[in-house]
Amino acid sequence: MEIVKSSKNLESLNQNIKDDFFVVPNLKFDVEKLRADFNLILKKKKFNTLGITNFGAIALNQIPGDKSSIEGHNVRGTYWTIPDEEGKEIERDKPVDESKYTEIVPEFKGTYFEEVYNVISKHFKLGRVRILLKEPRSTLSWHRDPEPRLHIPIITNKGCRMVIEEVCRHMPADGSVTITNNTKYHNFFNGGEQDRIHLVACVLENPFKDHGRIR
Repeated sequence: MEIVKSSKNLESLNQNIKDDFFVVPNLKFDVEKLRADFNLILKKKKFNTLGITNFGAIALNQIPGDKSSIEGHNVRGTYWTIPDEEGKEIERDKPVDESKYTEIVPEFKGTYFEEVYNVISKHFKLGRVRILLKEPRSTLSWHRDPEPRLHIPIITNKGCRMVIEEVCRHMPADGSVTITNNTKYHNFFNGGEQDRIHLVACVLENPFKDHGRIR
């Protein structure tokens, strides 16, 4: 499967967004190429887990010349959660200046990931781009992020679902690109028995600005 056609930018697409899962029209990538190059990348780089159970990330881009920008807590970044019955929202981890992440990590140069990165960064204003792992039979916390996310599923199964407030969706690994409203409370769970692998980018222009969020 090849790239069909480039998309318009998010501001022009905003009028077409009806809910918190937006499948970008006329934009698809070759999943088999992504899987093949993902296996090659795993021979060079390991998932950064930060000691968090069932989580892993490999950074695709970085702050130019700054290797530390893809290490430690820069892999995750700030988010908000409601951890217990008190219902009080708490900010976790440290803020990241997403706009500075403009250089592809050397290990990804010459791969299909670089081609995908060049296409999506041309049409959308992006921050960090990462390959994210969700291990089998695991879930994220109930939380919200500072900005939406762009997803390209690489490996998934029917037991993988994202929940945004009251809505639950499966994103298939068919080359499609989905932007999700992570500024609302959400989580992701992998109820299957294989790893879930998504290419995930932070989207700095919010196409969901008219859709609000509920704490």
